[in-house]
Amino acid sequence: MSHLFSALSPDTVMSAAESVDIWPAGEPFALNSYENRVLMFRDDEARSWVIKFYRPERWSDAAIQEEHDFLQELDKAGVPVVAPWRNSEGQSLHRYAGFRFTLFRQCAGQAPELDNPAHLYALGEVLGRLHKVSHRKAFQHRPQLVLESGIENARQRVVQSQWLSQFQQRAYQSVVEKMQRLLASKALDSASLMRCHGDCHLGNVLGRDEQFTLVDFDDCLMAPAIQDGWRAQLNEISEGYEESQPFPHDQMSLIEPLRAYRLIRHSAWLVSRWDDPAFPRAFPWMAESGYWDQHIRQLEQQCLQLERPIWLA
Repeated sequence: MSHLFSALSPDTVMSAAESVDIWPAGEPFALNSYENRVLMFRDDEARSWVIKFYRPERWSDAAIQEEHDFLQELDKAGVPVVAPWRNSEGQSLHRYAGFRFTLFRQCAGQAPELDNPAHLYALGEVLGRLHKVSHRKAFQHRPQLVLESGIENARQRVVQSQWLSQFQQRAYQSVVEKMQRLLASKALDSASLMRCHGDCHLGNVLGRDEQFTLVDFDDCLMAPAIQDGWRAQLNEISEGYEESQPFPHDQMSLIEPLRAYRLIRHSAWLVSRWDDPAFPRAFPWMAESGYWDQHIRQLEQQCLQLERPIWLA
């Protein structure tokens, strides 16, 4: 069975851009993106563009539009993000040959250096500005982060995938069930949730010197503010954050639970997307038995982190 992105040829990509009156001057260049397909090209006026084709059936039109509108709101408030291009009718979500796509002006740059205090301060400043706008209203069509159901859904996907040996299945089930017990008291207060980037790893922060821009809001959702933070070097990040608003120190106890959530969800994501040819190419080690042994050990180590009093306080 051909994959859903198999029809997305370079000609289709260029024709999609031309359908909204943007004229590529050469073939598009594929960027590292797995959930969607993201490519870069230059147009006949030497402008650089990024075109993003959404994975079919993942998000509703309303959810995608809410992402776009959030970006526009942030851009208007002066938060350094890249808002999607809109045509003369104000449309940012377009269709061509059965695909939904959007366009962004290219944002060049490099990720911040985690051993550079000035970079961390600047990153914290950007996050503080982001969250100051995020508080204004809530998402209506984007997901809400729920630890219990998110982890249970991921556990079921991994167990049902038949990737694990019987021994690995028993070990995986045991450690995830232990993690679920440890997290039972950490239900997130819905009143503390806000619009977050959702996937704010360093690859989604681009810039030079001490000026950084947040990109790729594809996973934006309602979550605690600390979801967009990091475990390490929080002193410098919090100082920059507090240029705009108080840092959520009261959410520090959620850092390790959220890390556990991400660890379990990541392996389930890989399993769920393995029929996409981009995944075996990018993550070949996942097909090896050793990956699952390592993942189980990683989850066991995370349980030890969750048992520490500072995270259970």
